[in-house]
Amino acid sequence: MECTLPETVLTLKFTILKYLPKILMLLASVSLLMLFLFPIWRITLEAAQFPEGLYLDIWINKLTGKDDYVLQNVNILNHYIGMQEIHEDSIPELQYLPYIVIGMSILGLLIMLVNHRKLYLGWCILLLVLAGLGIYDFYLWEYDYGHNLDPNAPIKVPGMVYQPPLFGEKALLNFNAKSYPSIGSLFLFLSVIFSFLAFYLKKD
Repeated sequence: MECTLPETVLTLKFTILKYLPKILMLLASVSLLMLFLFPIWRITLEAAQFPEGLYLDIWINKLTGKDDYVLQNVNILNHYIGMQEIHEDSIPELQYLPYIVIGMSILGLLIMLVNHRKLYLGWCILLLVLAGLGIYDFYLWEYDYGHNLDPNAPIKVPGMVYQPPLFGEKALLNFNAKSYPSIGSLFLFLSVIFSFLAFYLKKD
């Protein structure tokens, strides 16, 4: 006996709902890997002598700018006010963050295969915790970077600290520093949303 149209629609709807949590968890895991393709954060320095601005993109495994000389120029400026030079090798987070991201992505794929509601939620919470720890670690790095100054620096302003803003804008001498999330943070947000939706839609 042939299925009627309403029965076919209901069957299709049931099939989609059945596999949708797994599809969402797959998207969450893949979205996390986009952090290798796009930077997470951008810090921009604007001043009269740099009309186009100097920006530094922070990735999970490297630092880049609009050209190869951005980091060099930033370090030259830092030298005059006693700030530490920025080198990728001196930032341990850039060494181990890729392993965390890959590990979370693989864990997400395994959870997708298990297809258990509580595991979807657990992965989502773990990702939020790791993201929160990452933001806190970024703040600590900025704090040390802006407060731990060389007392023998050519330019010294009593009481002045040069910690860039964690989020937003801040005046630092004749520079306007801006700090905002970049495209990679969008994919991180999507990973959280997809995994939560997988938990919400999964019916055990």
